Amino acid sequence: MKRIMFMVFRLIYIAPFWFYKINKMGKSDKYSEAERYAFLHRIIKKINRAGRVVIKAYGIENLPKENGFIMFPNHQGLYDVLGIIESNPRPFGAVIKKEVANVILVKQVIRLLKGLVLDREDIKDAARVIRQMSEEVKNGRNYLIFAEGTRSREGNKLLEFKAGSFKSAIHAKCPIVPVALIDSFKPFDSDSIEKVEVQVHYLDALYYDDYKHLKSKEIAGLVRDRIEDTIQKFAL
Repeated sequence: MKRIMFMVFRLIYIAPFWFYKINKMGKSDKYSEAERYAFLHRIIKKINRAGRVVIKAYGIENLPKENGFIMFPNHQGLYDVLGIIESNPRPFGAVIKKEVANVILVKQVIRLLKGLVLDREDIKDAARVIRQMSEEVKNGRNYLIFAEGTRSREGNKLLEFKAGSFKSAIHAKCPIVPVALIDSFKPFDSDSIEKVEVQVHYLDALYYDDYKHLKSKEIAGLVRDRIEDTIQKFAL
């Protein structure tokens, strides 16, 4: 929380305009996905600099050449999506849980990204979101979904990955990109404004032929294992 307040203090001169612009672009259909994402990408870089957060990105070359893929990162904290946005040049939508969908700024950013809101307590709604994401990915959109379903709250330790989130990739027959976040909990979930480094590792993609014979639970385990191996290798 201290860092969020520190960021706001340092950017108070421009933050109201950014909020206005994010809100306006998110409500309008005249901006392309590339334009919306490029604007958000630029301001996230400035926010990170102001907040003394350094992003170290690895494996960008592992992103599929063609759009229409889903990223599955581990979920460490409130900061996670900001680190992925700065490090990733490719536009994407995100799936977030209903509990945070109406939080100010989160609501506007998700609308800007044309993301989806998931009600974890409603099985039918969860199935609807998975189907919609699958259809959008088939049509060339990229997506991000946290397979753990909630923040681990244990630093660089992982929770179990929920198999249901991988059904979206199975239905879309699309590439799966495991993303390992390291120290992403530190910017917003620790009580400090000291300079901090967050690592974002884009791992080798799993293509449909790699996982088509696997069950969703097996895919979840495979992706989790790859992320865990990367965290164990690179976390300080």
